[in-house]
Amino acid sequence: MIEAPFLFSKKRGEGSMDEKELEEKKQMILDFFQDKSFKPMKFKELCYVLDVKPEDRERLMEVLNALLNEYKITKTKNGKYMKMPENMLTGTFVGNKRGFGFVTVEGMDEDFFVHEKDSMNAFHGDKVLIRVDRGRTNGPRKEAEVVKIIGRGIQNVIGTYEKGDGFGFVIPDDRKIAKDIFVPMHDAMGAVDGSKVVVEITDYGDSKKSPSGVISEILGHINDPGSDIITVVRSHDLPVDFPDDVMDFLLSVPDEVLEEEKKERRDFRMLDTVTIDGEDAKDLDDAITLTYEDGIYHLGVHIADVTHYVREKSPLDKEALKRGTSVYLVDKVIPMLPHKLSNGICSLNAGCDRLTLSCLMDIDESGKVISHEICEGVICVNERMNYTDVNKMLTNAEDAPYDRYRTLLPMFERMLSLSQLIRERRKKRGSIDFDIPEAKIIVDKNHKPVDITEHERNAATKIIEDFMLMANETIAEDYFWQEIPFEYRTHDTPNEEKVEALAYFIRNFGLYFKVGREKIHPKEFQKLLDKIEGQPYEAMISKMTLRTMQQARYSTECTGHFGLACKYYCHFTSPIRRYPDLQIHRIIKENLHGELTEERRKHYRRLLPKVAEDNSIKERRAEEAERDVVKLKEIEYMSEHIGEEFDGIISGFTASNIFVELPNTVEGAVNVSNITDDNYFYHEAEYAMIGERTGRKFSLGDNVRIQVLKCDKVSRMIDFIFVEKEE
Repeated sequence: MIEAPFLFSKKRGEGSMDEKELEEKKQMILDFFQDKSFKPMKFKELCYVLDVKPEDRERLMEVLNALLNEYKITKTKNGKYMKMPENMLTGTFVGNKRGFGFVTVEGMDEDFFVHEKDSMNAFHGDKVLIRVDRGRTNGPRKEAEVVKIIGRGIQNVIGTYEKGDGFGFVIPDDRKIAKDIFVPMHDAMGAVDGSKVVVEITDYGDSKKSPSGVISEILGHINDPGSDIITVVRSHDLPVDFPDDVMDFLLSVPDEVLEEEKKERRDFRMLDTVTIDGEDAKDLDDAITLTYEDGIYHLGVHIADVTHYVREKSPLDKEALKRGTSVYLVDKVIPMLPHKLSNGICSLNAGCDRLTLSCLMDIDESGKVISHEICEGVICVNERMNYTDVNKMLTNAEDAPYDRYRTLLPMFERMLSLSQLIRERRKKRGSIDFDIPEAKIIVDKNHKPVDITEHERNAATKIIEDFMLMANETIAEDYFWQEIPFEYRTHDTPNEEKVEALAYFIRNFGLYFKVGREKIHPKEFQKLLDKIEGQPYEAMISKMTLRTMQQARYSTECTGHFGLACKYYCHFTSPIRRYPDLQIHRIIKENLHGELTEERRKHYRRLLPKVAEDNSIKERRAEEAERDVVKLKEIEYMSEHIGEEFDGIISGFTASNIFVELPNTVEGAVNVSNITDDNYFYHEAEYAMIGERTGRKFSLGDNVRIQVLKCDKVSRMIDFIFVEKEE
């Protein structure tokens, strides 16, 4: 209970409270309402109990109204204020093409399932008030019903226009929007079949009527080169151009590191220093130094000191937070920072002095960090290496560029030895190493895909991965024990029901793993991945295992990383392209300079929870956009191969489709209605599609031959049919 008078800082006549005081008073009222002894009260009663002075009652009403508007408290019919019932929550409605939906509630790990009949026709993205039914569940999720639509989340929808007789429809690109948008002809702006458009919703419809809207912009045509990237960017509301205040601020950023900026920093320019990245990478934010002496590896992970230029609350910082991350859309990058920083002064380009925040680690021959130091540094990279060249030298390839890099070869060999030690140590503790093929799409100058292959994961990529993971763990553990407010990267234990479902599924392949009453250990997953290595169903089971995992996120609580089997983890190594890394660099640098006063710690304790949540949201947005572009490029590529035959492997089922993955990672579907020799049904217990009459069975992992039947960018489907393999 609030024992002292409920005091306000402002005097009578000074106007409304500022945001900080309003938030503090709201929290005090919420704590007061949550007390077990609290009874619903009218406004006058609250003023009396809280000892609110007459001149402050207007401000108390401001606090109460704010909480009412946020649905954190409620008001009874007779005017009494009380806490919101425990089964009443506010959240965001996530739609589904089949009509049902889910509601995500801030601060809760699990979302709530909502039947179509209980949705009040909520639209994807709406803010809703739900009543949770404690007795009903849908799988691992509790069920709920929408009792009020608080606010509309989406006003504009990106989609494909289909012309009708005197009207048209926009088919949303976002598959979470359940209904097409009706557009009267006079509101179509002259759109034609296949136009990619922006439609402004004027009516959200109901159970009997489709949503309707007005086309406000035509982005191009579905068959135009590059239109897929434009529409994905607009669909996910990704900021592309930097605002004027950011561009103006860039004028104060130098093109090269100034001499006075190098002072008071550790000088690493005498050490052999390399960056190792993909051939087309331009934002180089990590460099490596490595020496070996008396059984100890001295590993330096030198990260671009981005916060030296991106100061807190500057236009650059605000824009970087707004973006959250760089977004990689096949051949287009939407950077978090302008090119002057991301490709220029912050990029660790060869032959240029650059400022770094460096993590120096001494590692013994068991792969254990025995000591470390974090410091500000200055480096000059000797060579800008790429994964392909380094891997060729390490594997003694005939075309390895030995002549050019001969002096650095001993360093690369040391890197490989240390990487193997680190990886082996991580594996022993149970770290899960998913090696799932990812699509690499090659496009021409018109953005048209000309080839799809697997991203190569070789010895060189593993070296950098291992060194970055080691630095991230070392930094996180250091700052955890210093008890400094920090932003961690966390990964929770998998959901028990999902683990049991996976265990049941893999029995079909004669595989088992230990699922006990205690929380499952990541070692069990790694054992499974080891067992399936080299098997025809390896990629499929690896993907199913990955889907069992929780989604990693950013948090101020250091709860550990299940997938890496470690207690402490953060993102430190990519501040050019990820805001969480930039955020913790700022904290680390303040700490190094002795500037982390109690007031600054309080500042970070207030700030970081919101920043971490926002970073997680922006990361998911970027991932969804990247997946959308890859899928559209795959469809565009396969549309050039209609009628051609390919070998593939059965990768999944729905009630009416058999999914087949090709060696180039492209996945399409065979509709069971196109298998003419029988009527097929999905047998869930056997994870197979079985013919009712013939008993013919299509099982997960089966090798099959398909022919490409159809590619549809609107439905985002690639249709296959089975063909007989030639003997």
